[in-house]
Amino acid sequence: MLCSDGETMPEEKNLKTEVVCAFRKAVYGYYREHARRFPWRQTRDAYKIMVSEIMLQQTQAKRVMSRYGKFLTTFPDFVTLAQAPLREILRVWQGLGYNRRALQLKQTAEVVVCEHHGSLPRDLESLVTLPGIGRASASAILTFAFNEPAVFVETNIRAAFIHFFFEDRTGIKDKEIYPLVAATLDRSNPRTWYYALMDYGVMVKKKFRNPDRKSIRYQRQSPFQGSDRQIRGMILRVLLEEPQISLLQLSQTLGIDQERLKRNTCALKEEGLIQTKGRNFTIG
Repeated sequence: MLCSDGETMPEEKNLKTEVVCAFRKAVYGYYREHARRFPWRQTRDAYKIMVSEIMLQQTQAKRVMSRYGKFLTTFPDFVTLAQAPLREILRVWQGLGYNRRALQLKQTAEVVVCEHHGSLPRDLESLVTLPGIGRASASAILTFAFNEPAVFVETNIRAAFIHFFFEDRTGIKDKEIYPLVAATLDRSNPRTWYYALMDYGVMVKKKFRNPDRKSIRYQRQSPFQGSDRQIRGMILRVLLEEPQISLLQLSQTLGIDQERLKRNTCALKEEGLIQTKGRNFTIG
């Protein structure tokens, strides 16, 4: 089996039964008292769960909550999303950031409709071929949509395991965590187990110095203010209001020099989010 980063996952760690029981007791004990309530936890609809997983990539749950309901009301199923204009999808997506995910959602819907008869596939190898869905996201979808005991790591799961099993270590690799996830997994009810594990991870990040800092993958996120990512978002917001606009008009509207805008419009074109018509830009 491969890790989400492509590394081969080591064999499951042979943990003592008492250690597994102590960990599960701590995780489930916290969850019984402090379970978080999210709409994507109240559904078994594979489409709705897939949307939530894509939205939650690199985005806090609180921000996703502000857009999730409206997105599903506007695009309630794969067919509706596949047929929707990208402009309309981006309009509803505004506020979530990483706009390429909105395009990837549309592309995934198109593949599901055309190649899978409108139903999300239930196997890992098919899921990872869909745009924007890596092994970790595919495993999460299998778990939450179909209650399959897949093994995956995300930020809160990482924090939970580092806090409990690596108290005196730094530079911890995910390939050290994967066997622990596999060994402690409640295979009788993986969906609820992962909900509990994530909530436990959120708690330890708040209560203790963020355990993720001990991970070799930990990096401080670059400031958003003034970044190219912010500028690309600004360009898209203008284009949602203006069907077409030139580089000069963009520069005058945003107060940003044309060279920097040119670099960022090129990036948006490469991502498939915008295109050129003559000398003007428009949403792709």
